[in-house]
Amino acid sequence: MSKAFTRIGKDIVIAVKDGGPDPASNSKLRAVIQNAKSVNMPKDNIERAIKRASDKSQGDIKEVLFEGYGPHGIAVLVETATDNNTRTVANIRSYFNKCNGSLGTSGSVSFMFDHTCNFRIPSEGLDPEEIELELIDFGAEEVFVDDDGLLIYAPFESFGAIQSELERRDIEILSSGFERIPQVTKTLSAEEIADVEKLLEKIEEDDDVQNVYHTMNEGTE
Repeated sequence: MSKAFTRIGKDIVIAVKDGGPDPASNSKLRAVIQNAKSVNMPKDNIERAIKRASDKSQGDIKEVLFEGYGPHGIAVLVETATDNNTRTVANIRSYFNKCNGSLGTSGSVSFMFDHTCNFRIPSEGLDPEEIELELIDFGAEEVFVDDDGLLIYAPFESFGAIQSELERRDIEILSSGFERIPQVTKTLSAEEIADVEKLLEKIEEDDDVQNVYHTMNEGTE
């Protein structure tokens, strides 16, 4: 939970730096606040993060994407939010090196992933098929039903259009986010999976890391 709060705190800083501290005029900040509420982040924490981000002395936090290969040819994408890129590069490189992987150059593995966005909305009173048809024009590709509501998936570029349309219809957005989904996955043995997981754990424990994606199939041979 504390990792989730840290991650969202950085998202708030980035959103405020991009579009100001007022959620009414900053759609990116509105989205982050919804996500904060969805993980039960206290209101005080949210307000403190917005205030901190508005402080001129607050250092810039930049979003940096790292790409590389883990053991057994597994492609790994690491999304970070950092105020010290030199430190983050050194740390991420050391994790790859220690776990028989290698940090690659920009563009070396990102093409293997589809960059998508998603929205979770309540299911009461909404027909999934109707919602899907109505939101196709705004970029939506799929709508799924689960225990927590309806999940809308779309390409990364459609985030703003779908957010605006859901808000225009007064449909509550419970949470939203971005994902990088591998186009092809690789099946490994249990031993090989353990090798890759060792690297993923090291990366995920780093305070600068927001999200980690990979091409490993979660099953075993």
